[in-house]
Amino acid sequence: MNPPHESAVQFHDMHPPAEDLRAEVLHGLAQRPRRIPPKFFYDQRGSELFEAITDTPEYYPTRTELGLLEAHGEAMAELLGRGGVLLELGSGSSRKIRLLLDALRPALYMPLDISREFLLLSAGELARDYPAIRVHAACVDYSQGLALPALPEGLPRAAFFPGSSIGNFEPDQARQLLAHVTRALGPGGRLLIGVDLQKDPAILNAAYNDAAGVTAAFNRNLLVRINRELGADFDLAHFHHRAFYAPGHGRVEMHLISDCLQQVRLDGQRFRFEAGEGIHTECSYKYSVDGFQTLAARAGFAPLAVWTDRDQLFSVHCLEVAA
Repeated sequence: MNPPHESAVQFHDMHPPAEDLRAEVLHGLAQRPRRIPPKFFYDQRGSELFEAITDTPEYYPTRTELGLLEAHGEAMAELLGRGGVLLELGSGSSRKIRLLLDALRPALYMPLDISREFLLLSAGELARDYPAIRVHAACVDYSQGLALPALPEGLPRAAFFPGSSIGNFEPDQARQLLAHVTRALGPGGRLLIGVDLQKDPAILNAAYNDAAGVTAAFNRNLLVRINRELGADFDLAHFHHRAFYAPGHGRVEMHLISDCLQQVRLDGQRFRFEAGEGIHTECSYKYSVDGFQTLAARAGFAPLAVWTDRDQLFSVHCLEVAA
């Protein structure tokens, strides 16, 4: 049975069907180099593993962004506008959104996430703890656009996009996603977004190769999911995690590398992997403050404010949809 507080959540299930996962995985495995979109990391187990990553000592983004929200939450809420509609892209953990909800107190909160079970649990807990706020949760692949359920008219709209998830998109795809957000918010709508900053590559390489191996388990769980949901036969013992900063691209790359010559079967097809051949599973672009604001401007946003930590590891931007 669902927890009683889940009944307080109005749930909109627009989750892509398994056929979409199958089609994208088959397409990605047929490419050279092979690649699978990082959005497919987030089944229930993947979401749990990512939350564990955020607690590792090497992974600075989450604690740094939390520190900025704690220090500047009231100022952020003033800019976003209280009593309106708040969308959250990639709801994930509720630690950050609780800080913002405490300061903002919107009339309606709508988390958007591709991980259905994780979204239901998180939204249900927030509905229980914030009974004065209407909670509408939407299971949606926002990387494909923002076809949202109907939102109340006459209320100011704002969005929260934490965790530097925007860095998982190629720059042109990031611009397109931000343009979708501008259309969802409308003129005058505001976005609070976390953006990881360019820094010493040693810090980045450590963050994506934690000593406890949590990120490696998170990466390999993608193959666990494909085996379970699509009937593939990836041998996890012969794929290992590799992550590194690529300075020429300004991004961290994650790959799953085959350690031997092998074949993988999926949907009646065979995919031959040479020893050392991999699957590119994630990019995480790092920006300068000016570089990100230039990207956002191309999508229709004007900068209002930016907050950074003392060490210039991370930034949180408040943007407004330009008239």
